[in-house]
Amino acid sequence: MSKSILRKKLIKKRKIKNKNSISISSKIFYNLIKNYDLNSKTIGGYYPVNYEVDDLDLLKDLSSKQITISLPAISKNNTMDYYTWSFNNVLNINKYGIPEPEKKRLVYPDILIVPMVGFDERLYRLGYGGGYYDRYIEKISFKKKTLLIGLAHTCQKVSKIPNNKYDKKLDFIITEKYILR
Repeated sequence: MSKSILRKKLIKKRKIKNKNSISISSKIFYNLIKNYDLNSKTIGGYYPVNYEVDDLDLLKDLSSKQITISLPAISKNNTMDYYTWSFNNVLNINKYGIPEPEKKRLVYPDILIVPMVGFDERLYRLGYGGGYYDRYIEKISFKKKTLLIGLAHTCQKVSKIPNNKYDKKLDFIITEKYILR
């Protein structure tokens, strides 16, 4: 099955599954990263749209612990970078209708929380097809080791995501039922 057909099928499935904006428990996230010292670390999250798993409660909890959080913002040249953000800051709406932070303080997250349309056992993700996250993961890999954690619903799992040399594997995928390692 082609990526575009698979993407349409999975977005439809996710919409049905996530009508009530399901989020992942902060406890599951903290258990996963319990061996990481979060002091002076930056977490890269995302602003959920189109029935993605909601990470805002998790980001709010991290922020309340004085952990720096950041969100992605895209540029005119179709690149993406992360900028610090707090719940008191204004968000701008980008060309895709996604809220993003003001481009003031560029950061390179130590832990990156990634949305997805689909995933497989091999820890490959299927996004919307723009390649933003794959390009960003490639770029940041030259700067530092970043822990890559995907958030998804179990219904988004498929037997195999078609992948090529540009597609990046994640370190973990957290669903409402299990953690894939």
